[in-house]
Amino acid sequence: MSSSASPSPLDEVLDVRSIGFTPIKGTRHQSQPAASFDEHGPVGDRRYCLVDTETRRVLRTVQNPTLVAVVAQFHGAQLEVTLPDRRSVCAVPEPSGEVLTCDYWGRPVAAELMQGPHDGLLSSWLGMPVRLAHVPRGDVVFGEPITIVTTASIRDLGERAGHPDLLAEAARFRATLLVETDVPFMEDTWNGREMTFGKTRIRVGGPIPRCAVMDLHPVTGARGSRLLKSLAAYRPRNDAGEPHFGIYGQVIGGPGN
Repeated sequence: MSSSASPSPLDEVLDVRSIGFTPIKGTRHQSQPAASFDEHGPVGDRRYCLVDTETRRVLRTVQNPTLVAVVAQFHGAQLEVTLPDRRSVCAVPEPSGEVLTCDYWGRPVAAELMQGPHDGLLSSWLGMPVRLAHVPRGDVVFGEPITIVTTASIRDLGERAGHPDLLAEAARFRATLLVETDVPFMEDTWNGREMTFGKTRIRVGGPIPRCAVMDLHPVTGARGSRLLKSLAAYRPRNDAGEPHFGIYGQVIGGPGN
């Protein structure tokens, strides 16, 4: 996308407080202030996932909450993985040449198995054999490539749930963009609008249905919060009974394009 473009007068500019993602699906959601974006979303977001080769399934956070305690980050081409006990590995994941078709929420994903020290470390942490796998952009993303939550809505939920420090734990919602707002759930009115942040333009989509992942502590992965139950008591839900919190977005180009 163009780096010289400037916002159109018709664009609505988002006041983005932080950008976040993780290189390995399910591991700790972290601030990524230097993130760049293309049509698939943030570059590097969920580039890898973990695969149970016996069942041929992509590991899901809700079923493997201890993944949240694992920190994954890029150092150039190298991928560093660090456990809470400070054990770590840092190496370039090398393709093994083996591709498995794996299940992710009922849809097939072509997972290219990697080789390197990451498998052993992550298998020991999870207590089961897993393989690091590279996946096509967006294939292990449940909804759209960008998710947005707002500060006013988080504060509102925190007050209702008796969790006054919830904004400090915004990583619970694993959103790409944390946007500063004054009115709770004003983002519900943004569907279909084109908005910008930095040099990126997005089209806002529909609401995000929430699951029990938001009840996991964003650093330890420990269960215990009742945020999902609190949210379900007052927010609209989808047909599956999942309450809405936050909105989706798609990158449509650079400002002015």
